[in-house]
Amino acid sequence: MISTGLHATRDPWHDGAMPKRSSPKRDFMEVGRAIVEQAIGEQMDGSPLPEPEPDTRNPHAVALGRIGGKKGGRARAKSLSARKRSQIAKLAAKERWK
Repeated sequence: MISTGLHATRDPWHDGAMPKRSSPKRDFMEVGRAIVEQAIGEQMDGSPLPEPEPDTRNPHAVALGRIGGKKGGRARAKSLSARKRSQIAKLAAKERWK
C-alpha cells in the first residue's frame, strides 16, 4: 500500500465512506430449493413461478451498446498512433502515482 503519512484511521482510501453492498443471507438449502424450482418451472408447493420483470430497455440501444463493447479497446488502440498511446499511458501512470 502507498503510505500517505496519515494515521491509519485517517487513510483517505479506507475512510468508510463507501457503503458496503448488502447480499442476501441465504443458506445452501435455500439456494438448492431455488435451483430445483427454476429447473421444474414451478414452486415446490405446486404454484407457478412469479413472472420475471419485462425488459424495458430500447432493443436498438442494447444492440448498439453490445456492438461497441465487442470492439472495445482493440479498435481504439488501432486508431491511435504509438506516440498518442504512449502519452495516454504516461498520463495514466502520473495520475496513478500522485
